[in-house]
Amino acid sequence: MNRLILVSNRLPFALEQAGESQWSVTPSPGGLVSALGPVLRGRGGTWIGWPGVAGEIPDAPFAEATRDAGYEVVPVALSEAERDEFYYGYSNEVIWPLFHDLQNFCHFEPAYWETYKTVNERYAEAIARHCKPGDFIWVHDYHLMYVAQALRERGLSRKLSGLTFFLHIPFPPFDIFAKLPQQQRLLRALLEFDLLGFQTRRDLRNFLQCVRRVLSEAEVLPSSGIQRIRYAGREIRAGRFPIGIDFESFEKGAASEEVAQRARELRAAFPGCQLMLGVDRLDYSKGIPERLRAFRDALERHRELRGRVVLIQNVVSSRVEIPRYHEFKDRIDCLVGDINGRFSTDTWLPVHYRFRRLDRDDLLAHYRACEIALVTPLKDGMNLVAKEYCACCVDKNEGVLILSQFAGAAEQLRPDAVLVNPYDVEQVADAILNAFRMNEAERSARMKRMRRLMRNEDVFWWVDSFLRAGSQLPTQSARVARRRRPRITR
Repeated sequence: MNRLILVSNRLPFALEQAGESQWSVTPSPGGLVSALGPVLRGRGGTWIGWPGVAGEIPDAPFAEATRDAGYEVVPVALSEAERDEFYYGYSNEVIWPLFHDLQNFCHFEPAYWETYKTVNERYAEAIARHCKPGDFIWVHDYHLMYVAQALRERGLSRKLSGLTFFLHIPFPPFDIFAKLPQQQRLLRALLEFDLLGFQTRRDLRNFLQCVRRVLSEAEVLPSSGIQRIRYAGREIRAGRFPIGIDFESFEKGAASEEVAQRARELRAAFPGCQLMLGVDRLDYSKGIPERLRAFRDALERHRELRGRVVLIQNVVSSRVEIPRYHEFKDRIDCLVGDINGRFSTDTWLPVHYRFRRLDRDDLLAHYRACEIALVTPLKDGMNLVAKEYCACCVDKNEGVLILSQFAGAAEQLRPDAVLVNPYDVEQVADAILNAFRMNEAERSARMKRMRRLMRNEDVFWWVDSFLRAGSQLPTQSARVARRRRPRITR
């Protein structure tokens, strides 16, 4: 097996300053880390990324904390200006809103693009320093779409077995992507990878449509499986690889006695009520205000819900340095206050709102305790909360998932999830009523089918399917030979 070089914006370890000249290094949680850590340890390899702090990275505490990872960890340093223009700027004020169909939130500052390229070139230099002939490079997500071009400009691609990329967020349709000032440069940079992975068929279709419309010199070849694109004397492959979760870990954790006890306590706190759960990062793409408006509409129009259903909405702080996110939180606070002010009684509060991160057992207990999950982003690459909720429905497989049709997970989970348009407040309100009324047999049948799919297509299946597709890439010598083969005219 080829060594794996994993490249992402953030490392699986976060570095934080605990005081003057004092640092703490903590492992980052998440399915990507749990899935790819064993692969890196098994194949041998390196994880390259930013440790989360601007400025110089102290060697001693970081090296000590990552010594037992089982693979090499390479931090990439960013100055405060680079962090602001690369991460907060181009990545999260241009690409993130544009790719989530929220172009009104974009800030097309030309300097952001230049810094984005500069930082991507620094990642490429880190790859160049730590890779060996035959290594397999796997680059992750929208922060690093220029890395392959930077590597090819350095002539490094000739000694690699594969240069691959996976986009975790959606890829927009042409009419939205066309608003990007750097549309041609970004597509050309993406086509410098050998394999491109997307979450859904829609994302893959949108990408191919943009290639056809923007790059006249690129040719999308007919294919029924992995798509092939001929560009600049090379053949690039693109496919759909929906990311999963560590299903077994979530199921086992939810079934533990400690989590079961917490779930019982949570249910006991709301006697006679069905519990609905929303768990989201503080982000305008998650549709939290629209969800609250829908719940308010449901309480207004469907009196039978009053006193009998509670929404537990948990919001995790995110990108607090950006003023727009403070304004967004204020909107959520006002809506929660309005609903509770209008509908609460001496014995019933309709919305229980928390602005903090739940620890893992607490999160699993909420998943297990709540009869309904409201996962209604305006747009999402996949949305793993939907899958985590299904994995934790271990009590008779009961639980109803109300899911946005614009979440990537909808492609896999239809028709058993209750799909909604998150912009349609009345439709979501009616879906809440229908979920509340749904009988036990239908709930169980729907959830069993979703859980079976989540178990079969978990995060390890995702890693395996992507690496298998990468292993089928033609070798560099074959690509060179194909490029040099003379054309025969008839």
